[in-house]
Amino acid sequence: MSPCQPILVFAADLACRAGALIAAERERGGLTLSYKEGVELLTSADLKSDELIRSELTAAFPSHRILSEESSPAMPQEERNQGPLWIVDPIDGTVNFAYGFASVAISIAYAEDGVVQAGAVHSPFLQETYCGLKGGGATLNGVPLRTGDCTQLERALIGTGFPYERQDRPRLVRRLNHVLMHCRDFRRIGSAALDLCWVAAGRLDGFYETLKPWDFAAACLIAREAGALTGHLGKVPEHIPPDLCGEDVVAAGPGIYHELVALLRAVPPEEVQV
Repeated sequence: MSPCQPILVFAADLACRAGALIAAERERGGLTLSYKEGVELLTSADLKSDELIRSELTAAFPSHRILSEESSPAMPQEERNQGPLWIVDPIDGTVNFAYGFASVAISIAYAEDGVVQAGAVHSPFLQETYCGLKGGGATLNGVPLRTGDCTQLERALIGTGFPYERQDRPRLVRRLNHVLMHCRDFRRIGSAALDLCWVAAGRLDGFYETLKPWDFAAACLIAREAGALTGHLGKVPEHIPPDLCGEDVVAAGPGIYHELVALLRAVPPEEVQV
């Protein structure tokens, strides 16, 4: 058994408990809404989920660092790269959560020296728990996962997302238009963690987006362990481990990955800049 198997079990259980908490908060109603940096939605349930996860992690692993979207997003990169690190998104898909959509997830990853070893993504409204263990495969509700077998980009269903900052959207729309002319269709789910898990489950054939570590650390491992190829469109900076670098992340089944990456890289620079 992998030495990280107990950690994965702990992470999955904690993600499920956080999921139960946010489901109860939405059912109860009366969510308090605010905005980070004036644009990114934050609910009182995000903070309660973050508090639960942090308190449980601190009690069980007092010497481990915690990189959380809501409580420690400014952690210096050198601290992220060293030793045991938990990477937490207490609610991935906050807008979906606030609007009553089902595509919402809690994401918890565990990394050692910048390499993600275990990850759990729980979707409380879909009653789905995705788990991945480095070198140990991926599961959905305990059943082994494999990516889809699509081998032609023109028949592929691709996922992506858009940033909160409106000034960053035009270049992404131009890239979207370029890819849309070469694939079956697009889906914009609103939760990057679920996008990547759906690549693992074969519900999407590929996915690309620029993300934060808490958005993709767990789910990217799950996708890889299910057979997907993952990487970046550009060169990863030397001071950032690939598992923690969110710039232009790409994940897809092996049958279309290289074609998708080549297509995305082929968009002329002047067409992807504002």
